[in-house]
Amino acid sequence: MEKAASFLSSILVGGDGGKSAAPPVTVKSIFVYPIKSCRGISVPQAPITATGFRWDRQWMLINSKGRACTQRVEPRLALVQVEMPPEAFAEDWEPTPEDYMVIKAPGMDPLRIPLVAELATIYDVSVWEWSGSAYDEGVEAAEWFTTFFGNPTQLVRFKEVSETRLTDPDYARGYRTMFSDGFPLLIASQGSLDALNEILKEPIPINRFRPNILVDGCLPYSEDLWKTIKINKLTFLGVKLCGRCKVPTIDQDNGIPNPTEPTETLQTFRSGDVLRLSPKNKRQVYFGQNLVCKESLSATGQGRVIKVGDSVYVVQSFSSSNVVPA
Repeated sequence: MEKAASFLSSILVGGDGGKSAAPPVTVKSIFVYPIKSCRGISVPQAPITATGFRWDRQWMLINSKGRACTQRVEPRLALVQVEMPPEAFAEDWEPTPEDYMVIKAPGMDPLRIPLVAELATIYDVSVWEWSGSAYDEGVEAAEWFTTFFGNPTQLVRFKEVSETRLTDPDYARGYRTMFSDGFPLLIASQGSLDALNEILKEPIPINRFRPNILVDGCLPYSEDLWKTIKINKLTFLGVKLCGRCKVPTIDQDNGIPNPTEPTETLQTFRSGDVLRLSPKNKRQVYFGQNLVCKESLSATGQGRVIKVGDSVYVVQSFSSSNVVPA
């Protein structure tokens, strides 16, 4: 294990400037998470909006105090399955009052949430540092989630007409997101997952890390060094390594946490200390890179969609991991 960890660490610390990440790096999978912290959807393509992928983290669950519910506190959120109309991920598709998001969970009848409806506003909703108003998805949804979790829970939808949630200006000034933790997009590579699984006692799937974009064809952890990449003529900026919380320890198929893994293994070669990041992040472990899309800053245009199979072109790279924002 020490040999494997040393090899993987050397890839990042020394690096090759990202040169190994030239095509044939491709988009292997695309994931959208309509409800924050609930199960994601694997889709063949996803349109880019002002806040990331369309529908991504547009809804979230809140407790009786209006605070966001996440898997950090309620691991069973992993059991909540979300289905959208297949055409919802077409670039120009617009929902009608007959279109629904369908929500399923063990032991529960399916819940249908209209994608077009007149909704009341709920105030004092908060996620991390942000607070504001949101649309209330109603009594039926609240009763459904309250029954499943056993605690008062409401489903709310981001109120785009009046609310704006900006990304941290220290990393990405002027960009917006909805109910994601902090940034609109997260990228990871199959190579990184495979390298981790080589040294884990029990291999894990990529859903533990909940990326939006999974790429294949690059060296392990080379995505950490990607400063600017292009996918289908869209420009994405790597703005911050993704520091991982306890969510990767939660089995996304059964909602059961592992007390130590993969965090304990990641600590041996993916901590801030090993990667020579800033002193305040020495114990933090990292997997994946947060992204923003430059085209999201301008008015909506045609062709703002990425697809599984698209080539990934690295335009600019950080020289080594110790200069990567984290």
